[in-house]
Amino acid sequence: MKASSSPQTIIAAADGSALGNPGPAGWAWYVDADRWAAGGWEHGTNNMGELKAVLDLFEATAHLPQAHLQIICDSKYVIDSLTKWMPGWKKKGWKKSDGKPVLNLDLLQALDKAMDGRSYSFEWVKGHSGHPLNEAADQLANGAAKSYQAGQEPEAGPGYKDQPGQEQALTAQRKPAQQKTESFPEPGLEQAPAPQKPSPQELEQLILDLEAQTHRPQTYRSEKLLGGLLAPQLTWISGRGRLTQRPAVLEHRALACALKADWPRQQAQFQLLNDHTALVISPVETERGSVWRASTWIQQGESWQLVHRQDTPTGPQA
Repeated sequence: MKASSSPQTIIAAADGSALGNPGPAGWAWYVDADRWAAGGWEHGTNNMGELKAVLDLFEATAHLPQAHLQIICDSKYVIDSLTKWMPGWKKKGWKKSDGKPVLNLDLLQALDKAMDGRSYSFEWVKGHSGHPLNEAADQLANGAAKSYQAGQEPEAGPGYKDQPGQEQALTAQRKPAQQKTESFPEPGLEQAPAPQKPSPQELEQLILDLEAQTHRPQTYRSEKLLGGLLAPQLTWISGRGRLTQRPAVLEHRALACALKADWPRQQAQFQLLNDHTALVISPVETERGSVWRASTWIQQGESWQLVHRQDTPTGPQA
């Protein structure tokens, strides 16, 4: 990170959020109530949101090239990507040490360009630890993700409105900025840190949220949104005993997912079969009658996806 010798310092927090990861995703940066921005995608990852938040902050302050940016961030992946790993990736043609392409390449290349010639530093803070700017950015990013989940556009924010002559300060407890280094880790080490394992209660809420998403019209009306929740090997046994696979489910999304009433979350039964597999059983009212719907979710990398669903009739089928 480049040391600051500029008369103005802009202190901002940047954060990202993804519901399901991947899933509806948001990003945000926050200076104060008059200077912030947010956005996102119908389908994205948490890391995409974290990178986009930093990129948009650089772009929003590009008209102040002499100002020093101090960026508060709870993502070590973002900080290490931009301050340690990027030089090595560029030398290798944007490839990792194992020869595989770098993830989120478009965002990283845009950041590489946006950061060129700018004065900046990064400060890592622990997420959800009460840091005022980080908490504000987190709420905005999460709100943007929820807007896309609901099929709505999030509020974009006012952007950065410069106040000449005023230094943007965080608090009196400002930590010293890290210094930029051109070194990068040994091959094979430029991987994001493993995410903290959720508690059983948090995991139950996550899987129930995903199950609920599959039954929402704003989800199944979008092939991209629903597709992000379905595992490539998905199988679905209908109430009539017919076996359907992922391509057919996506082609007939409404027929497969629509309910006559809201999905009954309070009546759903959750069971964690192992660390990477969970089962949800719920009574649902479909256009073809009442069924017990059993959904098996599996962990695929950092995300969870529906791998099997079976409908068992509880009454006459249409």
